[in-house]
Amino acid sequence: MNKILVVEDEESLRELISFNLTKAGFDVVDSENANDALIFIEEITPDLIILDIMMPGLKGTQFLQILKRSPKYSSIPVIIISARSSESDIVDGLELGADDYITKPFSMKVLIAKVKILLRRVSKKEDNVINYKGIYVDIDKYKVFIEDKEISLTYKEFELLLFFLKNPKKVFTRSQLLSNIWGYDAEIFTRTVDSHISSLRKKLEDKGELIKSLPKVGYVLE
Repeated sequence: MNKILVVEDEESLRELISFNLTKAGFDVVDSENANDALIFIEEITPDLIILDIMMPGLKGTQFLQILKRSPKYSSIPVIIISARSSESDIVDGLELGADDYITKPFSMKVLIAKVKILLRRVSKKEDNVINYKGIYVDIDKYKVFIEDKEISLTYKEFELLLFFLKNPKKVFTRSQLLSNIWGYDAEIFTRTVDSHISSLRKKLEDKGELIKSLPKVGYVLE
């Protein structure tokens, strides 16, 4: 069940949106302000956010900027709902990273249809992003993050990490890794595997401990 976070300070509208989304089969969490919403995303990691931009305290636009600067949460789709309906307001919201912009008042049926469309679009991209125990890999962009910190890897280190992430808890011999990552198999070159994994572990810092060495066997990602 997809989790939706509704951030809206107007109580009656927030409850109406939450009710209709729940009725449509979504797991809904709502917040009356953007400050609390920042806490909620840490706790639940929503699949989509519906965001008002005119709220007391932290503004919706500021919340959106924080969200889109975070590698961990930047891919969460956001639909802005706002009474501000000028062309410049809509363009500004979209340029900040919102995926859609709906002006108030609006139809609940239209909102739910847009939510479903966005979630379908995101689900098609999921295979290109891997999230494993705090390690985030954007396959298309060849980027790796530990929480919000980008980690610089060589091409082979990236390929090794990606191979492990796609095959967690599966034990691989050095020869198997050599064959899959380097494309050749010869015992004389297995030290290449060890040196690359050693370097990869260091760059992954605490997360490097997830790659375990099995004496006389090989390696496994826990």
